[in-house]
Amino acid sequence: MLRSRAKNVSKTVKNLDAFPKVPESYVETSPVGGTFSVVTCCLIVWLLYAEISYYLDANFKFRFVPDTDFDAKLKINVDLTVAMPCHAIGADILDSTGQNVLQFGSLEQEDTWFELSPQQRRHFDGMRQVNSYLREEFHAIQELLWRSGQSTLFGDMPKRTVNPSTPPDACRIFGSLVLNKVAGNFHITAGHSLALPRGHIHISAFMSESDYNFTHRINRFSFGDPSPGIIHPLEGDEKITDQNTMLYQYFVDVVPTEVNTFLSRLDTYQYSVKDHERPIDHHKGSHGIPGIFFKYDMSALKVQVTQERDSPIQFIVRLCAVIAGIYVTSGLINSFVQIVVNILKCKYIKKPIQNVVAEKVQIPPGQPTHVPVSLLQNDEPTTNIQTLDLTTGSVQKSPDIITSHYVLHT
Repeated sequence: MLRSRAKNVSKTVKNLDAFPKVPESYVETSPVGGTFSVVTCCLIVWLLYAEISYYLDANFKFRFVPDTDFDAKLKINVDLTVAMPCHAIGADILDSTGQNVLQFGSLEQEDTWFELSPQQRRHFDGMRQVNSYLREEFHAIQELLWRSGQSTLFGDMPKRTVNPSTPPDACRIFGSLVLNKVAGNFHITAGHSLALPRGHIHISAFMSESDYNFTHRINRFSFGDPSPGIIHPLEGDEKITDQNTMLYQYFVDVVPTEVNTFLSRLDTYQYSVKDHERPIDHHKGSHGIPGIFFKYDMSALKVQVTQERDSPIQFIVRLCAVIAGIYVTSGLINSFVQIVVNILKCKYIKKPIQNVVAEKVQIPPGQPTHVPVSLLQNDEPTTNIQTLDLTTGSVQKSPDIITSHYVLHT
């Protein structure tokens, strides 16, 4: 019973086929149709590959939203070289609350030489050129940068292989600090800093203006953790001056950035900067303190970077649409080409028409009146034998059709 029921169900399912098939006897093959079939298959495979690549290669969406994370911390990363000995300068940070953030840590200082070795100079010049190009063309290549997955585009400065014979004449200041997420001022001036209850001072009483030299080179200056797609404008910057009392000011606008990808989530920062420099001359009315000042402020808006892609259902629907569209379009083009080819064949290629010439064959008297004649046409088999009535005494013979005849004597 179960087997017979299964056969009935299978037969019923076959009868319910909603897609009838065209019998093979009705299908006409042609070189044009075969060519279109091959081209259509290749085009479908190529479009499928493009659609799958586009689906896997997700897009990045950028949105501006208000920054409501007021309790977050701000991480600053610094690596710069000043053309003054470490004992002659001081580096510290003050935020808008008046709190000296050196209590959160301090930056490291290392005596070095300001003049770079040939290998270091090539590295720094390459970093400066690349960073300059990225700043100018960022809007054109930002998608490529975000997709690259490289959090840092530059390697570390190579070490010196041979140290100069002269004493170190520069100071390298580097490290990272975690600060309050408020506006602040990171500065480097002459003399070591001394913290006070209401601020701090730099002790430079034993230095003269001839000892000042605020020529500097910035190897690294960023906020937050490294992330792909973020360009730090100050990296690769170098300022060289021949004046001792020079004031360099950098006005930095820090923008919080939230990066959400399929694999990770990261809170970081990017910034824009404007710089200004002027010599300090009190006699000419140019007042101030010589040094290097980075004044940063927090933006009220936050950038959300989200990696998005279509849902699997939309992806499948798009694939079906691509395959069906190419298939239908190729069928229409194939039909049109077939019609054009048939018209051209009928117009320019004419088949020769064979003329039938009638010839009278005289039958002498006394011969049999019925003679079987084999009419062997060009397209008929040799077994087709007919009987001709020869009572009329003559028969119409076509040399193009009748190939042989014989007379049977009775």
